[in-house]
Amino acid sequence: MIGITNGENATASEQVYLELKKRIFARELLPGQRLPEASLAKSLSVSRTPVREALRMLASEGLVTITPNSGARLANPSLEEMTEGYEVREELESISVRRAARFITPLQICMLNEAIEEEEVIFSSRDLEKYLEVNIRFHRIIAGSSKNRILADYVGNILSRTYVYMVFFESFFDFDTNPSLDEHREIVRSLAMHDEKLSERLMRDHIHLSMKALRKPF
Repeated sequence: MIGITNGENATASEQVYLELKKRIFARELLPGQRLPEASLAKSLSVSRTPVREALRMLASEGLVTITPNSGARLANPSLEEMTEGYEVREELESISVRRAARFITPLQICMLNEAIEEEEVIFSSRDLEKYLEVNIRFHRIIAGSSKNRILADYVGNILSRTYVYMVFFESFFDFDTNPSLDEHREIVRSLAMHDEKLSERLMRDHIHLSMKALRKPF
């Protein structure tokens, strides 16, 4: 229950969105689970309008699917879909990291190292939502360093898509250490040396290992 009155639809929508997103990241909702507007509205003490708007917001992020005459469900990506998504991501990020190795600046290297430090702290707190946010920022910094705006946009899109897979199937919080941190550090070192071939190889390995980590549904 979030206790919002019907007259506050704009605020209510945001609060419903945040509450549902919190439940998704806490894995209180399961992939493919139906999300009926009426029951959600009742449990959250709001009207159906802010629930409907919140579900649309989640659908725009790929976390929810909305089917006409059927309603909303939590996304339930298949292994085939995830594999295809990661294949595309591997190719796009290989191009972006290779170009980034050519053009990256000391300031951008510093930004990447700061992101890794944040990842380490957040991993210790087991906050999946914040971890994914900084993880995506790390990869976006690299894409932004490629000096190809169209490529950076494509990388941003595929990151958003694979981020959804990580929400539902990531299992690295089951471990005491995060292997991605060392992989990120190696990538940054290769970028700082402006080594295009090494940067690309490390990125391909990193994405391939990330995909393998998604093969065990929670």
